[in-house]
Amino acid sequence: MQRINEDIKTGQLKQVYLLYGEEAYLRKQYKDRLKKALCADGDTMNFHYCEGKDVNVPQIIDLAETLPFLAERRVLLIENSGLFKRGGETLADYLKAPCDTAFFIFAETEVDKRSKLYKAAALAGCCVEFGAQNEETLKKWILSLVKQEGKQITQQGLSYFLNKTGTDMENIRMELEKLFSYCLGRDSILPEDVDAVCVTRISSRIFDMINAIADKRQKAALELYYDLLALKEPPMRILFLIARQCNMLLQVKELKAKGFDQKKIGEKIGLPGFVAGKYVAQAAKFKVHELRRAVERCVEAEEAVKTGRMNDVMSVEILIVSVL
Repeated sequence: MQRINEDIKTGQLKQVYLLYGEEAYLRKQYKDRLKKALCADGDTMNFHYCEGKDVNVPQIIDLAETLPFLAERRVLLIENSGLFKRGGETLADYLKAPCDTAFFIFAETEVDKRSKLYKAAALAGCCVEFGAQNEETLKKWILSLVKQEGKQITQQGLSYFLNKTGTDMENIRMELEKLFSYCLGRDSILPEDVDAVCVTRISSRIFDMINAIADKRQKAALELYYDLLALKEPPMRILFLIARQCNMLLQVKELKAKGFDQKKIGEKIGLPGFVAGKYVAQAAKFKVHELRRAVERCVEAEEAVKTGRMNDVMSVEILIVSVL
């Protein structure tokens, strides 16, 4: 990110930028900044946008070879193409010697760093990963936005808000906008304000459900399930999330037994350190064989639905009760 900021500041822009990673909010911010730096606002003659798996690579190359009209650059923004996982060989060959006036911005959620296109992009320009941000970074960012609005929030309130919204920055930004509107005319944002307007992410509800299961609170676990159904969440998606949660807890349990600390566990399972800490605490409530059996029961529940032996709502309900 610092490298992109420096390029924009100095005006020494590269011909290829690849922005990738799970943090969509940051990807969008830097994608928009690069577009603004490379192409004048409203210049539809020299800016081209392609999205999706069906992008036409020969057409992209033809556009890149076309000289810009009354401008220095022809800018091509290619998003969610999947070319950095497979099918990007032709474009990779082109990036070895692109037209001097062609500038590319690629925005992808996932890439394969072993791919020919990734290596070509790295040689021709700059590849930047936008991963999930750690707790400290998120808190600093949230506090800066709160301060811009002339408001205050305690560290306790900040932690409560972050636990409710999750780590996705786009979701955090939207929930903050709701909070600012709700607290209009007041300086302080309180935990009860968070409860009043912020939506608990489904992943947080699943986490709470697993906690209830671990604590042998059958009624609470079922109530959380019924809440999700009332919110129109499909039972099979809930089942998938329960299975994923149990599988991650099993991985955490095994990594912890091998002596890995919270940070290393987070890196290995793809979670920010502070989130991994919550998984470590939750995993401690289960034995390894209990988590393995829970994963097996998730598979059995899915099979029962797919074979028609049980309807989806009841299948998940029985799963929750049987794991207790």
